[in-house]
Amino acid sequence: MPRIPYRLVGAAAVLVSLPLAVAPPVAAVAVEPDYTITVNPDATGAAIPRSMYGVFFEDINYAADGGLYAELVRNRSFEFNGTDASGYHGLTAWTATGSAAVVDDDQRLNDRNRNYLRVTGAAGLTNSGYNTGLALKKSDKYDFSVWARADAAASLEVSLHTADGTALAAPLTLPVAGDTWTRYTGTLKATATSDVARLSVKASGSARLDEISLFPRETYKGRANGLRKDLAEKIAALEPGFVRFPGGCLVNTGSMYPYTAANNYPRARSYQWKDTVGPVETRATNKNFWGYNQTYGLGYYEYFQFSEDIGAMPLPVLPALVTGCGQNRATVDEALLQQHIQDALDLIEFANGATTTTWGGLRADMGHPKPFGLTTLAIGNEENLPEEYWANFLRFESAIKAKHPDITVVGNSGPDDQGSTFENLWAKNRAHGSDMVDEHYYNSPSWFLQNNKRYDAYDRSGPQVFLGEYASLDNKLFNSLAEAAYMTGLERNADVVRMASYAPLLANIDNVQWKPDMIWFDNDESWGSTSYQVQKLFMNNVGDRVVPTTTTGAVAQPKPITGAVGLSTWRTAATYDDVKVTSPDGAVLFSDDFNDGNADGWTSVTNRGAWAVTNGAYTQTTTDTEDTMVKGATISATDYDYTLKATKTAGAEGFLVAFGIQETGQFYWWNLGGWNNTQGAIEKGITSAKEQILTKPNSVTTGKTYDLKISVRGTKVTLFLDGVEWGSFDDNAVTEPFAQVVTEDTRTGELIVKVVNAQDTPAVTKIDLGGRKVARTAKQTVITGDPGEQNTRSAEPILPVTSTVSGIASTFTREFPANSVTFLRIKTR
Repeated sequence: MPRIPYRLVGAAAVLVSLPLAVAPPVAAVAVEPDYTITVNPDATGAAIPRSMYGVFFEDINYAADGGLYAELVRNRSFEFNGTDASGYHGLTAWTATGSAAVVDDDQRLNDRNRNYLRVTGAAGLTNSGYNTGLALKKSDKYDFSVWARADAAASLEVSLHTADGTALAAPLTLPVAGDTWTRYTGTLKATATSDVARLSVKASGSARLDEISLFPRETYKGRANGLRKDLAEKIAALEPGFVRFPGGCLVNTGSMYPYTAANNYPRARSYQWKDTVGPVETRATNKNFWGYNQTYGLGYYEYFQFSEDIGAMPLPVLPALVTGCGQNRATVDEALLQQHIQDALDLIEFANGATTTTWGGLRADMGHPKPFGLTTLAIGNEENLPEEYWANFLRFESAIKAKHPDITVVGNSGPDDQGSTFENLWAKNRAHGSDMVDEHYYNSPSWFLQNNKRYDAYDRSGPQVFLGEYASLDNKLFNSLAEAAYMTGLERNADVVRMASYAPLLANIDNVQWKPDMIWFDNDESWGSTSYQVQKLFMNNVGDRVVPTTTTGAVAQPKPITGAVGLSTWRTAATYDDVKVTSPDGAVLFSDDFNDGNADGWTSVTNRGAWAVTNGAYTQTTTDTEDTMVKGATISATDYDYTLKATKTAGAEGFLVAFGIQETGQFYWWNLGGWNNTQGAIEKGITSAKEQILTKPNSVTTGKTYDLKISVRGTKVTLFLDGVEWGSFDDNAVTEPFAQVVTEDTRTGELIVKVVNAQDTPAVTKIDLGGRKVARTAKQTVITGDPGEQNTRSAEPILPVTSTVSGIASTFTREFPANSVTFLRIKTR
């Protein structure tokens, strides 16, 4: 990270804003500030909407089942199978004694709940829950329910206990009367606190069982079929303006066909909202894109209700019949398209319709006669087929606007912040006059520190921006500081960027498919990441209008791209040969044709894959391994050409040719045949996370040898594929580690001065409030610490500290700590 020096005149010139009860004023000594912030007293800034910051919820990292959804029983309906994940089956998470079998026949509970459990004679079942087990709290009550039927009189004994049999509640006995599916309920009271509990159900005789459930009585706001209280409270504490739901890749991956007999009950489907409403025992199960089962117990009703409970605007996202997230295919079926368009209209009716309508009536039947007040709807998520997506988007938008002209319809711009898909879709949205465009990107801290002005140049009369997914590529404080610096630019451009949400929201620490994430949890504890603390600070202190300012101070200039050269593969076997690095005058800096039969000049970076020299070439032979990077010589020259031959021999993707590899884990690579052999890209990596610098359609042919050349000239890189220029980029942006924005809270009569100092030295800053009369003290909140630190289950070292500080005036000087975010709430007079 950049280190920018600062200079003080006099040792007592400034005092660091530490968490004192009341900090003393800055000493009146001449100071040459590192930075200045100057309010323009004659300008009026953009209004900031209530919806400026929100949250993005997707069932990734077990965010719903085993997470926010408070159900404690895993696989309660015996619906798990091998389609969901390898090794899954109908009794996953259950152990059975006696005769018990998962059955799919015409005696089932209903057609959409295909499986049930049949026990013959006395039998016992034990469920292990999620993570280490069911979490219980002493003296709390837990509501048990089961759907059951029996040929003859039978009873169920329900108990809570540890794995070794120690009782954790007095057992519950439920008689089962009759051979008709009936829901039986009871309550268990925990006699001890435990996070390793088990639920057991013992049947005294033959019976059929389904939907075995255990819910804590203490859910968020006491809702039945409700949400885990601590997680919901952490989300509510953010005071989000909106909740985006249900994704993400869940929206538009898998089959677009409905869960019906006519379609053979497709198990891996896009998220179709009608699967998720009505009684839970009638909701369809599904394979979750992220590799597990999705019960839909937390469905659209629960989502709308939660949004209402926390005062947030609901923002649903619906599939456009074009898959994303690497699948990249369009479903061409006019009848199916019309069905999905009607589903969108029906969702609006479910949310807003009168109780006399079909779907408004269902909402009322579920317990909410009052409309939810849906105002905004997004169509599609990160589609990488812009022509097919756009044609369908127009059909959706036209139908929605014809019936509901006041609904804001959000389009999107593909999966990244640049590239051909991004440019294509933005041009289409701009020419069409779309209401809003959804942008997504996950980038390095340096990218966020280099792109604070991204939205300064956006067309003020064009579609507004919904930044639906963004994050810096780790969960350390420095990542959060980079995000904070970027957020000052979002606020400064609040007339263009109307909504923004960090993503993803939740992660179960024992089931992680993606990181970074905002809130982490296990089965009974939760903690906010450093980004959670920063997001909360911004979301709780937005203000309602931007106060225009200018700033001056040092920036960090870009550095030439130097470092080791490397090779890698991603679920692909490949052969590399004739590797050479030369200076522009042809001098050889490194070469290896592997004719000596060894790879002595290469070392593994990731310790993955099977690399060997075979027949005078360097080969990697596994096809199920992601990122097998090895590196060769370190190139200290700033101008060089890296050439090689590459041949794909098997597998799903293509080549990864790395350069500029640093010991810190930073690197660049040319990705050819990525995303299931559909896209090429230049990516900039920090350890295992990567941002895309350049993307374009591309595929690699198995068995064909390609000549690759990477020409580096300082910060500029040109790439050649078989002698033809493939693309180029110049990583020459300056880094701005100091960022600020000032907003006004007209309700409280306060200016909110927000300063981010994302560098290892304090920032002495002169602040000129443009002649405004202000109080001499202010409320100060600071987040600071070691930039490499992160919050964990065992410790949360990065937390905000609030104090009252003095020395505030129309013009004053403060020193902002190294690696810090500081908010000053200053009363105006």
